[in-house]
Amino acid sequence: MTYVVTDNCIKCKFMDCVEVCPVDCFYEGDNMLVIHPDECIDCGVCEPECPAEAIKPDTEPGLDKWLKVNTQYAELWPNITIKRDPPADAEKYDGETGKFEKYFSAEPGQGD
Repeated sequence: MTYVVTDNCIKCKFMDCVEVCPVDCFYEGDNMLVIHPDECIDCGVCEPECPAEAIKPDTEPGLDKWLKVNTQYAELWPNITIKRDPPADAEKYDGETGKFEKYFSAEPGQGD
């Protein structure tokens, strides 16, 4: 089992999760974070820290797509271990549906 970041992170990117991760398995894209499934130790401390409730265990049904997205982009994006401020308009996008199709960016983020 691993944890995965899902679409509600897109354009929210609150980063509370990266501070608590004991193994630094978060990677930063332009407008979302992902978890490297081979580095995640399944401790679960990140899940309750996410204000957008975008982090889920991969054992929940229907998360196959998100496991693939997390796996693919964790290999491409830089590692992030420090919390920065979320986008100024993050709360506007929190809870919006269809965010992957509308807003996902494959561009890397800044990282540490």
